This record gives sequence, structure tokens and C-alpha cells, in this order.
Amino acid sequence: MIYFHIPFCKQACHYCDFHFSTSLKYKEDVLLALSKELATRTAYLEDKKVHSIYFGGGTPSILEPSEIQHLIDQVVHHFDIDPQAEITLEANPDDLTREKVNALRQTSINRFSIGIQSFFQEDLSWMNRAHNAQEADASIKRVQDAGFENITCDLIYGYPLLSNEKWIANMDKLITLSVPHISSYAMTVEHRTALAHQIKTGRTAGILEDQAELQMRMLMETLTSHGYEHYEISNFAKNHKYAKHNTNYWRGKHYLGIGPSAHSYNGVSRSWNVANNAKYIAALQERTAYQEIEELSLQDRYNEYIMTSLRTMWGVQATQIQKQFGSEFLSHFLREIEPFISEQKITLDSDGAYKLTSQGKLFADFIASELFFIEN
Repeated sequence: MIYFHIPFCKQACHYCDFHFSTSLKYKEDVLLALSKELATRTAYLEDKKVHSIYFGGGTPSILEPSEIQHLIDQVVHHFDIDPQAEITLEANPDDLTREKVNALRQTSINRFSIGIQSFFQEDLSWMNRAHNAQEADASIKRVQDAGFENITCDLIYGYPLLSNEKWIANMDKLITLSVPHISSYAMTVEHRTALAHQIKTGRTAGILEDQAELQMRMLMETLTSHGYEHYEISNFAKNHKYAKHNTNYWRGKHYLGIGPSAHSYNGVSRSWNVANNAKYIAALQERTAYQEIEELSLQDRYNEYIMTSLRTMWGVQATQIQKQFGSEFLSHFLREIEPFISEQKITLDSDGAYKLTSQGKLFADFIASELFFIEN
């Protein structure tokens, strides 16, 4: 898997704490640095076949189609690419004009991740999204009309303006448009964001956990009743259109992150690039260090396996714990998971997998943290 972080946005969403710049001043330099980093890290994936390329950000759709294709061509040049590789572009609706979508049809992009978030103008304005409600609707239809079938859309729930009626309407819109994959996340308040400042100063109401929990229940019930599989805590798919890239991440596959703030994982260590465009560009130009590396202990790798696997419909396999981590970790897992089985938050499937029940999915992060192996 290869991930490109494109660190540019037209404007800052009030809730977002990802790394980006609202100035395109260094765009050409960043693109050149991305190509340089890619060329210097060809050995990172150890000749493993690349099954997915993902353009995230930031707002990757801010790039020209030719710039996106150039980066894809660089991957093809340096790595062994699966002919059926999933190549995803995160896109904002306001970027998806008819001309842009048709131009992207001529590239190798074969999957869109469209950041809808809401179909209500009041909510989009409150979030400070760059697109409007009309563009949210039109962008999906344009992508479909251009012949793209593999589409996912993002929705956010659990924020003060979102009534249950509006939440149902947002979901119904995507269902009616036959969007085959939906990702949905509860609004979170991150430090040093405009939303955090607005809540602190009383300009907007805070996030209510009870509202978020109820709207997550509504999400699960609504989408599963319309034929979507709830295959990961925040992700739903029809007709097995799972996100290859994210599914491989949740299943512990190795990935290479290219760009400022991008993370990489090779099974034994995790690394992350400097989250500063100017420093990233300078480091690639001068061939100096631009990333930090954390060596992962057996305990770290076990905790990572629990955290990512438990979130999916495939669950945690006791046989995998024994195989990868040994008897001490398996004994710990079996002991700590028992209360959650008794509370019907975890079920043991016939295939030997421990999986979250519908009730358990509401407490996924807490349950995972209780299963972590932490030495005293």
C-alpha cells in the first residue's frame, strides 16, 4: 500500500487537525519532493506487490489530473503494481466540476472518496466546508455519470446542528443515489482547532456523547437494513465493495506514506514524516532527516493487532494471537475478554473469531483498550 499526503486545502474546516496549508505557494516544490521521497524509499515495502494507492490530505482533488497521474506513473516506475490495484482520490465536491471529473476519467484513478459530510447548507457553513449543499449532490452524480462505479462518501454525525431528522435525510440521500460505500464518523473536538475555540468561548455548543451514540445506532440500523455490510466501525459497503486500502491497513499489512506528516509501517517499526511543508521540502532537497522512527515491541504489535482487528467484521483470531505473539499474550486476551462476552458486547463466532456485537460496537475503543497488554 502506498499513501500520498497532499497537504493543501482551499480553506480550513473548523473541526480538522490534519496537516495542510491553505496556500498553494509551495505546490510545485511539494510535488517534486513527493517524487524524490518515493524514489528514495523503493526498498521500504521489500518488493511486496502494491495493491492500493491512496491520495489523502489535505485535499488531493486540488491538484490537476496531470499532476496526480504523474505521481501514479512514478509509483508504477518504482514498484510492482497489481494490475487490479485500487487507486483512490479523496475529493471535495467543489473540485468535482464536469471538466475535472472527465479529465480524471483519463487517469488511473478508479475510486473516489468524496467528502460530503452533510447535504444541509447550514451544517456545511457551520463546519466551514468549501462546498455548498448543491455541489454535494451534483458531485456524486457527475462522478457516476462519468462511469466511476467505485465511490465512497463521508458523513459526519454527533454535532450540535444535526437533528435526528437531518441525520436520516443525509443517509437516505446516499442510499437513494446508490452510493456503494459509506464512511461515517462522529464529530470530535481536537485541540487547536477553530471548533475547540468556539466551544471554549461559548460561540457554539459542545459535543453531546448521548447524541453521538444515538446517531451511531441510527447509522448502523439504517444502513444495514438497506443492504450495507457494517464491515468496520466507521465503514459500510454494498456488494463487497470494501475499501482495499483501509482493509489492508486494518489487517496489519505494510504501508508506505509519502509526503509531509505521512505515516509508514513495515511490521517492526512505524515512522512519520515532519508535518511542515517547508521543512519537508528542504530535507528532501538537502537529503537530511525528515522523519521519526519508532521501533515496535512485541507488546506494541499485539496492541496494534487488537485495536485494528477488533474494529472489523473479521474480528480477532485467538490462533493469530498464539502464532504471532505467543502464549502469554493469548492467556491475557482470553482472560480480559471474558467480561465482555458475558455482557454480550463480544461474541465468539463459529470460525473462532472474537467479534463486536451491535452493542459492543458502541464501545469499540474502550473494549480494545481493556484488552491491551500493558506491563506494570
